[in-house]
Amino acid sequence: MLLVTGGSRGIGAAIVRLAAGAGYPVAFTYVQDAKSAESLAADIGAGGGRAFAVQADVAIEADVVRAFEAAEAELGPLAGLVNNAGITGPLCRVDALDAAMLERVFAVNVIGTLLCSREAVRRMSTAHGGAGGAIVNLSSVAARLGGPGDYVHYAATKGAVDSLTVGLAREVANEGIRVNAVSPGLIETEIHAATGDPGRLARMVPSVPMRRAGTAEEVAQTILWLLSPAASYVTGANLDVSGGR
Repeated sequence: MLLVTGGSRGIGAAIVRLAAGAGYPVAFTYVQDAKSAESLAADIGAGGGRAFAVQADVAIEADVVRAFEAAEAELGPLAGLVNNAGITGPLCRVDALDAAMLERVFAVNVIGTLLCSREAVRRMSTAHGGAGGAIVNLSSVAARLGGPGDYVHYAATKGAVDSLTVGLAREVANEGIRVNAVSPGLIETEIHAATGDPGRLARMVPSVPMRRAGTAEEVAQTILWLLSPAASYVTGANLDVSGGR
């Protein structure tokens, strides 16, 4: 069973669809949009796949534990985790930040990723009696570009995800678990409109060497490769899916 956090829309939904099509039983979390989550699970079921949606906020420890337990009860033992859930917070400069917003962005993007990784290791590590597995973290090219003028705060959380990926990969490499990351660049999803700047993608495309935005499916394809046996000797890697940006 594969668990994808934040799987009801955007890149998460693309991962869920692609994984289900590849034969994975897929559980995925969502926070508020039950309609989108239920529709996605129903579509996959209608196509002969197995998908299970569970409401959970990854920033809340009890929700994380409950989501893993519910997913296993429904679909069986955990074999992989995609830490996809994340938020940008508002587009703003550092001098316009407030503490409450910062706490929420770091809680979801950093604490949530750590909590979900903890639960995955407890289940998949051979040191805990597990059969091994793979974790893929969603980072961002913002971690190395810094996000000046838009979201230095978001970039900082993804820098933390990069550090987590390397450290955890080395920590559990001899316990049957591979840990990698994918760093998307400019991707066509609703996240740009959600931040209040729907024209941002079009403005930024000229900065991409390939002169186009990527798709959620292109990110998902990379993640599925990292989860697969084809990447059996890959751990601690961070793959850019950014058109060269």
